[in-house]
Amino acid sequence: MSKVLGQWISASMLILAFTGTASAQMYEVYDSELNLIQRINDDHIFLLSESIRVSDKDARLQLLGNNYKPFLELEGEAIYQYLSPWILVEQDGKLGAYHEYGEQIFKPEYDAIDMRYNELLANKGNAYHLYDVGTKIHSFLGQYEAAHIASNGQVIAKIPAGYLLPISEDPNHLYLDLQSTSPKAILAQEAEGYGLINRHGQYILEPVLDSLRHLEGEFYFGYNENQYMLIEAREETAEIRYSSYHKITEKEGLILEYIHGRLRRVMEKDGILLDMMGMQQVVKVDPTHYNVYFKDRKVGLLDHSGNWQVSPSDSIEVIYAGNENRYAATTGQQYGYVDKGGKWIIKAQFQEASPFSEGLAAIRNNSGWGYIDLYGKSIIFPEFESAGQFQRGLAVIRSSGKANLIDPQGRKLLAEGYDDIFRSDDSYFITENNGLFGILDPLGNEITPPIFQSLRRESFNQIVVQRNDRYGIMDEQGEVILPIYYLDILVDKEARKILAEDLYTPPISEEDGKGKKKKKTK
Repeated sequence: MSKVLGQWISASMLILAFTGTASAQMYEVYDSELNLIQRINDDHIFLLSESIRVSDKDARLQLLGNNYKPFLELEGEAIYQYLSPWILVEQDGKLGAYHEYGEQIFKPEYDAIDMRYNELLANKGNAYHLYDVGTKIHSFLGQYEAAHIASNGQVIAKIPAGYLLPISEDPNHLYLDLQSTSPKAILAQEAEGYGLINRHGQYILEPVLDSLRHLEGEFYFGYNENQYMLIEAREETAEIRYSSYHKITEKEGLILEYIHGRLRRVMEKDGILLDMMGMQQVVKVDPTHYNVYFKDRKVGLLDHSGNWQVSPSDSIEVIYAGNENRYAATTGQQYGYVDKGGKWIIKAQFQEASPFSEGLAAIRNNSGWGYIDLYGKSIIFPEFESAGQFQRGLAVIRSSGKANLIDPQGRKLLAEGYDDIFRSDDSYFITENNGLFGILDPLGNEITPPIFQSLRRESFNQIVVQRNDRYGIMDEQGEVILPIYYLDILVDKEARKILAEDLYTPPISEEDGKGKKKKKTK
């Protein structure tokens, strides 16, 4: 699956590990209608992003325009990493940095470079240098055991005695510990206690707390002198969203408050979700839902906004998140479905149950997986080894060891199943057999069987495919519209061009009968 998805989506950060000298190639350049408009000989081109084009022929790095002509030579022999807007180059094991517009920031003579959108931190051994985009100033920060750019833009430096913030107003102030926890705050520890520091290096929460722990996002859980606090970090201040002298516990995102030793409140990171007497236990069933158990043996399903998805009811053991006013629930180790009021709509009778989607839910009994409707009527006989949710009228199932697609009547769309079928983000289906891949359209029609090493859908009617280590382009009808012949295919979306790469054969010279040299091509 990862191999297919890796071909199907683009990454925001590119790490390149080119070694040796890139051999020169020939490129045929096509427009979006696959008309040949240009040929490029004796070059090696790759794309860092939709707008950054690079040539690295003979370990010579050049930035190219949308006509693929060089406009700037980079100092370095290979691209090491790209994270917009920074291009890191490598030369003889050392790193340098350029802005993607072509400005050289650091020569390739550094051991490591840390990147943030508006900052670069480079070091030679223990000596650290900073570049700030806003001021365009290079500065030597000092010598440290280690240093890195925090999420909020400050630099955290480690020395034997502790930690420093060398670009803050007090660069020599010593901290016991500094942790980059969120885009707005650093969690700091001093002898007096714990606090929060903003991107300017200033305390927005003084270091007076006995303990402080990051929850998620900009939220923190603090304790000081018998007082518990839920805290939100802001740009210029830290807001205490909730505080209590009663005991509050936090474990794996579940926050509970006890009053006189009794569970009283279910908390979210910014305040109270539920304040109710008689609670006995709270269990997080997924990242946004809780099962709340009461002393009278009732249980309800609470969401992360503090709303009852299913009202507290008896004769239920566990309730799961659901759709279409149907929630999978268990009693006696069997699954059924309840409505929002906690009433059993479909009695507990299944070994497993999935959420409803498009009026159908996958359930499992002794004979396998099948589908029921909103009232528990069997619609598709339980005979499958696995069954997925219906989306846009189709579901992926597995039968006799093979994956297939079915419609709401249970009809299989493929005459023969495949080893696997995956639904892509754009609702196409990737099929796999023996490590090779194919593709179905959103209606389940087969565009091509799984015969390719890789494929990626670049746009409507243009699918880049690889077979026998050669690349071509196929349309949505499965017709090859650019021969599966090339070493690689690059899709330059900004320029709306396609580069088809082939081996470059340089011209050679031979002498004619008059002793003069003339060129010929192999």
